[in-house]
Amino acid sequence: MSEAITRAHHEEWAGVVAALNRRFGDLDTAEESAAEAFATAVERWPVDGVPPNPGAWLTTTANRKAIDRIRRENKRFDKQKEAQALIGDDPPEPPGAVDDDRLRLIFTCCHPALAPETRVALTLRLVGGLSMPEIARAFLVQESAMGQRITRAKAKIKAARIPYRVPSAEDLPGRVSGVLAVLFLVFNEGYLATGPDTDPVRHDLTAEAIRLTRLVHGLLRDDGEVAGLLALMLLTEARRPARVSATGELVTLGEQDRGAWDATLIAEGHQLVRERLATGAAPGRYQILAAINAVHTSASDVRDTDWSQVVALYDQLVRLDPSPIVALNRAIAVAELDGPDVALAAVDRLEDALAGYHAYHATRADLLRRMSRVRESRSAYDRAIELAGNTAETATLTRRRDQLGQH
Repeated sequence: MSEAITRAHHEEWAGVVAALNRRFGDLDTAEESAAEAFATAVERWPVDGVPPNPGAWLTTTANRKAIDRIRRENKRFDKQKEAQALIGDDPPEPPGAVDDDRLRLIFTCCHPALAPETRVALTLRLVGGLSMPEIARAFLVQESAMGQRITRAKAKIKAARIPYRVPSAEDLPGRVSGVLAVLFLVFNEGYLATGPDTDPVRHDLTAEAIRLTRLVHGLLRDDGEVAGLLALMLLTEARRPARVSATGELVTLGEQDRGAWDATLIAEGHQLVRERLATGAAPGRYQILAAINAVHTSASDVRDTDWSQVVALYDQLVRLDPSPIVALNRAIAVAELDGPDVALAAVDRLEDALAGYHAYHATRADLLRRMSRVRESRSAYDRAIELAGNTAETATLTRRRDQLGQH
């Protein structure tokens, strides 16, 4: 298989680059997008098989990545100009404790004078380059409400003349929770993009989130939540090669080819989790999420998963973060331990909080399917498909609904 990919690389590279360069007039974009397409081929072809027309597959993939790259760079440039306008015309300050430009701007925007959710949303908009719909979906609120929240934050900055100074080393612990929230949401948008007009998995976002989190870990070695978030990202990113099928559908954790997972990232993530456990300190939210992912990535087969340990970890997490999303994820684990009927009762209690969230309806649909309640399952799938934004996830949900048959 690797020989087939190498042969395609030699035969198709020049043609793909030339086609992209003719369309976009930017050789750097053409070469980088072609390289990303070949990297995707190296990941997916050994698992899914070489497509009937490798050249067309590579050209289509590279073209899509080039469009995404141009859109992202344009948005990021505009948002960083907007951030600079908020900071004002003061002369640039020395970098202080943070050398990386983007990370420094994130720390700067996560000012403690703003409410935590507001500073996270503002930073995602100005620095992360995420669109308003993407941020609204991350917070499970309407786009108009999120727009008003960000507008009010900007007005407060100007009215109160909140100083946006480069943080010193002493400032970092007070701002790190907001920075971690930003990096976590950027990573999540990359691992499962919420919009329909982009790749379902955006490696550029996950890679950048991991890069920046590594930098924060280097600055705050003793912060357990920083180490926990880095471990969580690594263990999640390790599964990316098995995340999307050759037909463009999202592949669930239980159906993924675990041989395609990145063993190096898993080993690094497990080491971080073990180091935090060895300290004996009470774990925070990101550390518990990392531990849950460590349990999943320790099982060579989904049937070997220690579901009792997963549920116990979710019980810890619920005490720290009693959000409906955490409760939903706990119920999914409970279904494997105690059965779908017990899990469904827990899920149904979340209806008021999660009625507009596609994963709530997708979870109900799967539990109802397992209980042979076909008509109700189909209705739940219909609602999940209506709410889902990611095309790969929509395709998976549609196939599962259609496989229910006619009853």
